[in-house]
Amino acid sequence: EVQLVESGGGLVQPGGSLRLSCAASGFDFSAFAMSWVRQAPGKGLEWVSTINSVGNTFYADSLKDRFTISRDNAKKMVYLQLNSLSSEDTAMYYCARPSSYRENNPEERGRGTQVTVSS
Repeated sequence: EVQLVESGGGLVQPGGSLRLSCAASGFDFSAFAMSWVRQAPGKGLEWVSTINSVGNTFYADSLKDRFTISRDNAKKMVYLQLNSLSSEDTAMYYCARPSSYRENNPEERGRGTQVTVSS
């Protein structure tokens, strides 16, 4: 059974940073691409970033200058570094094992971690 557990969210001031973490289990982690998607209040799921099994990274165009995805295959962890946060980044962030690299609504995802950007 695929299990994905996110952590690291919280309340941060505009301009601040957060590092989200995702612990994966139940599958051969190193063989799969992993993604982050997010859902802002009142909106649908939005693809944020993907890292494939060999470490190549892909980002939504509007986020690539501020967000960084990484993974640690030995620990079965995937991370998302969020920098220069604004209120527009307020959302629930989900870790996912996607079927395709830019999938907005991956079926296999965790329960999410809330990021709130506010002064």
